[in-house]
Amino acid sequence: MSLPVVSPVPGRVTPMAEVPDPVFAQSMVGPGVAVLPSGGRQDALSPVDGTVVTLHPHAFVVATGAGQGVLVHLGIDTVKQKGEGFTLHVVKGESVRAGQPLISWDPDAVAAAGYSPVVPVVALDVEATALSGLPDGGDIAAGEQLFSWD
Repeated sequence: MSLPVVSPVPGRVTPMAEVPDPVFAQSMVGPGVAVLPSGGRQDALSPVDGTVVTLHPHAFVVATGAGQGVLVHLGIDTVKQKGEGFTLHVVKGESVRAGQPLISWDPDAVAAAGYSPVVPVVALDVEATALSGLPDGGDIAAGEQLFSWD
């Protein structure tokens, strides 16, 4: 059964190869796609139904009941912000639904601090061939399907 993965943020779809971090750009963590978020304070949404298994102010992983984990990283090198400007709405271990707000943040503030606000959305522990419908550009709304995990 195919798992729909929704965009955690609104913005412009960007190929993972264009993310300014080699770990993401070379898909070392896993395949996926990135979203260059539109500006202003906003919520980052859960990409799938599941459980929050990893939670930092700047990144999270939600794992489905079937064990499929999706990593969302809010900006590049944003760990250096030590949580400043990020507001958590959930706790580790919490069950969440796709489209549920997990973290509030401001991509403009991330850019103003000198970091890239691009948001990689990564399918963990899977080959790229397991993903379908990966867009290669265009605008996307938060909560709109980004790709399928087959």
